[in-house]
Amino acid sequence: MPLWLWVLIGGIGLFCAFQAYYWIGRKLGPRLYASRLGRKISPQGVRKVEAAVSRWGALAVYGCFWVPGLRHTLPWVAGVLRVSYPWYAVASALGCLTWVPVTSFGLYSMVWGWLKLAAASPLLAGAGLVAVLAVAVALVLVRRHRGAARRRAESAGTEKTGDPGDPGDPGVAGDPADAKGTGNAAVIP
Repeated sequence: MPLWLWVLIGGIGLFCAFQAYYWIGRKLGPRLYASRLGRKISPQGVRKVEAAVSRWGALAVYGCFWVPGLRHTLPWVAGVLRVSYPWYAVASALGCLTWVPVTSFGLYSMVWGWLKLAAASPLLAGAGLVAVLAVAVALVLVRRHRGAARRRAESAGTEKTGDPGDPGDPGVAGDPADAKGTGNAAVIP
């Protein structure tokens, strides 16, 4: 299959995913934060994404394509905050039109470059692949370690201060009761 067709299919697929994320976020509203997805994102992370969407609107939607982690978080929050859908659709279409080709051609170039290196020097190509895998594993381990340390610090701070943001408090975003539609949901400021 030609590369341009892969790019086209990838762009359409990503655009459709972004629309689905938006409408699911819009339908669930603040209850999204109490869902499994919402619990994966820290409340501080949600506040940062909400602040970016509130400040930049559709421009934040375009920018999220270029920031790993935001690409598949921000569209949900944009739906919850009810960003203007026509602007959201335009921003996500522009993001797909620019991000997908750059990423596709970049990955294509890396794969073919590595294959060319493997043909010339299999030992060097193997060593390069091992080095890339080692860096990837190290990055994953560092992120997990930092995340665990952050969660320990947050839980220690919550226990000491009696933080009213506990998930069991009624009326606080992230309250398990909110997922049942009790109307106690609040948008995290």
